[in-house]
Order: sequence, then C-alpha cells, then structure tokens
Amino acid sequence: MVDTGENNNMKTTFIFNLICVFSLFCSQVGSTNHDEQVKEFFKSGHTNNWAVLVDASRFWFNYRHHANVLSLYRSVKRLGIPDSQIILMVADDMACNPRNPRPATVFNNQNQHINVYGDDVEVDYRGYEVTVENFIRVLTGRLPESTPRSKRLLSDERSNILVYMTGHGGDGFLKFQDAEEVSNVELADAFEQMWQKQRYHELFFMIDTCQAESMFQKFYSPNILAVASSRVGEDSLSHHVDPALGVYVIDRYTYYALEFLENVKRGSKKTMAQFFKVCPKHLCISTVSTRTDLFPRDVSHTLLTDFFGSVRNVELITETSSLSKINTSSSTNSAGKEETTCSKDSCKDTDKKPEKFSYPDQIPRVLI
Repeated sequence: MVDTGENNNMKTTFIFNLICVFSLFCSQVGSTNHDEQVKEFFKSGHTNNWAVLVDASRFWFNYRHHANVLSLYRSVKRLGIPDSQIILMVADDMACNPRNPRPATVFNNQNQHINVYGDDVEVDYRGYEVTVENFIRVLTGRLPESTPRSKRLLSDERSNILVYMTGHGGDGFLKFQDAEEVSNVELADAFEQMWQKQRYHELFFMIDTCQAESMFQKFYSPNILAVASSRVGEDSLSHHVDPALGVYVIDRYTYYALEFLENVKRGSKKTMAQFFKVCPKHLCISTVSTRTDLFPRDVSHTLLTDFFGSVRNVELITETSSLSKINTSSSTNSAGKEETTCSKDSCKDTDKKPEKFSYPDQIPRVLI
C-alpha cells in the first residue's frame, strides 16, 4: 500500500515540473514574438524621408505638368514629409501667369475643388533655375558653398528618397524647358554617385512622361525602385481639360496615382505593389512599367509610406529608465583596479529609485 504522503509529494513534483515546462514554453513563445516585433520595428532600415519633385516644362499649355508636381507635393506633405525635406523644382509659375483667370491658384481638376498651389507652397528652384545642371547638383550634393540649406538635399545613408519627374520626354531623355535635356545615362550616373557618397538608403523613382520607361533602363545602382507612366514607344496622355482655363489640367497616370494617395493615411499598411496597380491600361491608355530587380525587398511587403510619408516607429512606455551611469567614467587606481568616477552633478541621484511615468491631469485637482 502506497503512503498518502508519498502520493502527495509525487503529485506536487509532477505539478511543479509541469509548471516549469509550461513557463519555459511561454518564455520561448514570448521571446519569438518579441524578436518578430523587433524585426518588424526596424524592417525598412531608414530613419528619414526626402522628396525631390521636378516639373521640367515651361509655357501655359504645359499647365498640367505644373499641376502634377504640385499635387504630389501636397500629398507627401500631408503624409508627413516636411518642407525642409522637400526639394521642389518648378520651371514656370502658372499661378501668376497672365492667362490664368484665377490668379494665385493652380487646380488639378476641372471642378476646382482643391487649389494645389495653396498658401504654403515653398518652391526651391523656380523658372530658369530649373536646369539639368542644378538638378544633377542637387542629387549629388555638388552645390556652391553659398547655396542655402533649403536648396540642398541633405540626405544620408539612412534616407529614403522619392524622386518624381514630369514633363516632355522621348526615348532616353527628358526635356528641361524645351531648351536642354537630361539623358537616362546621366540620371543613372547621378544615382550611382549618390550611392557611392552614401546619400540614400532606398530610392523610389517615379516619372510621368512619354516613353518614360526608357529613363530607368540604364539604372545600375542598388536599392532603387522605379515606376514609369508609359513604355518605350508609347505616349503618356493627359486626363481632362478645364474649359475655364482652356488647357489640360493633369496627366492620366498622375491623376490615378493621386486618387490612390488621397485614401492613404499616416500609418497606412498599403504597399508599393498596390500602388503599382493604380493605373491599368484601360485607364491610362499607356502601359505602366516598373523596375524591381535593383530593389532587395519584396514590394508586396514594402509600405507606401516608406517613400511617400515620414512615419517613424515610436513605442510609448510608462516606465522611466535609469541612466545613472551615463556620465560616469572609469579609471585605474594605484592598485591596478578599475574604479568608477563621476562628477558631483551626475552621481548625486544615482541611488534614487525610478518613478513611474504618468501624464498630467487634464483638469487640476484643486478644481475637482
């Protein structure tokens, strides 16, 4: 006959072992989840966002190119990229053109609901400043010392950069103001200089022009993603005319891209793969072309806001962290032992227990 006390001991031991196994399993699962969260937290690898937006066309009949670039400018600002990190190049000033029946306004729709010129547009390069030379200098950082910070692309090796271009183009070139052109080879070499000088982490190139695909065919630098409004041999067409202005007000590809972006909010989980499908051929008439072979990540898992926004991963905690030894330094005494030294100010509070963080009351307690 087995002793009851021995049975109880065996049961206790079994339960204890079961609890240990369960705790170990939970800790492993928790560790795995934690690792996944950390990996998700730092997935993109970038710490800041920049945008270079270029309208390369002059003259009133190219009003739509002006509206294209200002519309995209408005979208990236709304999604979090500040003016200090946007380089806006506009070849002509349609808002102040004598033919404009509504001065100081630019619209991208005949309904004229949204004035994309607005009250807070900061144009960095205007009129005859918009040249191929200045564009290449902005990308590569080879600007005169007198150039103000607002006209510089101050990116680094952790910057994600959006480069958007619109205007008139052909097979292997984009015209600047009907006076000169930038070739696809020059553009590819400029991006390579940027990579060699650690001026970007990832770069998204977006272009709306005729035969736009030809502009990214010569790219050879890593971490570049590209989309074009038309293939080689195709025209990129306008969307609609505003009778009050007498000109086309926006191009087809940019129109449908903006329609998609208007439904994107900060923190959105929409991906670049979804963005690539915004303008099928029955809408664009031309065939949208993409290039992903230089880009290491899966576009179906690359967030749209990695390029069009400036959303940073932030995690709020309610516990304060002890930084007691941050200002301390170590030295070796005469006996050869290492000892920690600190200043009077840095060590006076080292023994204090960290207090729990709390938000202040919205209404003072004296009034309750």
